[in-house]
Order: sequence, then structure tokens, then C-alpha cells
Amino acid sequence: MELKQLEYFIMLSQELHFTRAAEKLGITQPSLSQQIRLLEHEIGMPLFDRVGKKTMLTEAGRALLHHGYNVFHELAQARAVISELQGLKRGSLKVGALLTVVNYLLPPTIAGFHTSYPNVELSVLGLRTGDIYNGLLQNELDLGIVFLPMEHEDLETIPLYQENLALAVAANHPIAQSAFATLDILKETPSILLPNTYFLRQLIDEQCRLLAFTPQPVLEMTTMESIITMVSQGIGVTILPKGYLDYIHDPHIRTIPLQNPMLTTQIGIVYRKNKHLCAASRVFMEQLITTVKNKNV
Repeated sequence: MELKQLEYFIMLSQELHFTRAAEKLGITQPSLSQQIRLLEHEIGMPLFDRVGKKTMLTEAGRALLHHGYNVFHELAQARAVISELQGLKRGSLKVGALLTVVNYLLPPTIAGFHTSYPNVELSVLGLRTGDIYNGLLQNELDLGIVFLPMEHEDLETIPLYQENLALAVAANHPIAQSAFATLDILKETPSILLPNTYFLRQLIDEQCRLLAFTPQPVLEMTTMESIITMVSQGIGVTILPKGYLDYIHDPHIRTIPLQNPMLTTQIGIVYRKNKHLCAASRVFMEQLITTVKNKNV
């Protein structure tokens, strides 16, 4: 069994579509099919069921996928340990971070890290909580900055800080000068929210259910920037992390505290328990923790 065949198999397992997998791998679909056939011959069992246009993993395929991830995990571990021998003169670090914190929390850490270790290739990706979860488990990310709790037997978490959610309204909105607001505002006023696949939206929906109603936003948008643009134009109100709203300091927006209940999230670092924490990962985490303390968030 060749590593390249295993790489092709894992990509096909993720896509379950030969053409898409081949495109992502940069090879032709016949080449991919040939390599999978050779791998199945080596294994002695089919790895995929092909029913009509659908491609599905067999039991043998699921078993190989589990161990295949482990193989590439161990290779990554070996590279990390070898890089460690050279200190922080080279290497790479890939961080998945919530979109809510990429702009206002991470820049000082990123700038400080790059200044101190310019030869370490640092990638910071703004992702949803679920994408960070999968990226860590599939060894595509070294660290994650997420909403807690994030629970899995292979993951370790470090709490960073708690953050309140707040209501954002247009500066000329009738309640713009209110001292506080309650979640009932979402029942009485048009709103613009993240889709229900996002952690923040799920938190809001859960609290609203406890108050015996379901939010019915007039718009659902996937970026906070676009939501704020719509709010500033008076199309609706929204609920977002107060830290983000304070950071953007938009003169067309008023931020109003939420009470009864107060909505709070916990932000933290997450990484794989059995993954070698290279020097780059440890230094980045230390600098991030220092940034949080300095900001008093």
C-alpha cells in the first residue's frame, strides 16, 4: 500500500464522488479510479459500494479510513518532532478560529508571533465551530479557537474568557437609547441572524424556546459584516458578541445589553490530546493567553 493511494482513498472517502475528489487531488478521474482499484486489490476487499450514481464506504472502507487518518497523524507527529529539533527556525502552524474572534482578538497574537518567528509558516483560518472540530480530528488543524464546550475523547480544551452577547440596532431605531433589552425583542421586531447551523444561532434559538417562541428572522446571513450592514440600514436587529460590536465601533449601530436572561459564551483553545504540541503551538497559545489577559476580555 502506497501513501499516495491512501491519500487518494481519504479524499474520495470525504467527497464520495470520483470527479470531485479527482479535481481536488489534481488528477484525472480515470487515474483516481485506477489507484482505488489497485488499493482494493491490495486490501482484498471492496472499499466502496457503487450503487447507481452514489458512492458509499463499505465496512472495510470505514475501517481503513479510521486507520488512514492515524497514519497521516503519525507522519505529522514525526514532522513536528523533527521541526522541534530546529527550534522555531522553521515549520508550520495552522489555526482554525471563530469568525467572531479573528478580527478583534487574534491580530496582536499573530503580529507578535510573526515578528518573533518569521520563518514559521502561520495560517489562521476563520471557520465555523463544526469545521474547526472536524479539522482538528482529521489533523488538518493544529489548534482551534472555539465556543466551549467542545467535547470529544481525543480533544483537550483550555478556557480563555467569557463573552456576553448583545443586541445591535440601528442608531435611529426606537429602542436605540434603551438601557437594556430582553430576548422578547426577537418576537416583536424584525431580526437578522446567522443561519441555524451556527453555534451562536443555536444558543439564541435554545434560549428563545425556553421563553416559548421561535425566532423568525427576516434575513439569515453567514457573515457578521453583512449582518451589521443590514442592521445599520434599519432592516432588522441582531444579536452578536459584545466584543465584536465594541471592536467595529460602527457609528450607525447602537449596542444594547441583554438581560433576563443574559446570554454568555465561553471562548477557548482546543487541540488533540494525542498530538505532539510543537514549540510553535505552545508559543502561539502562550501569546494568545497573554493577549486575552492584556485585553481583560
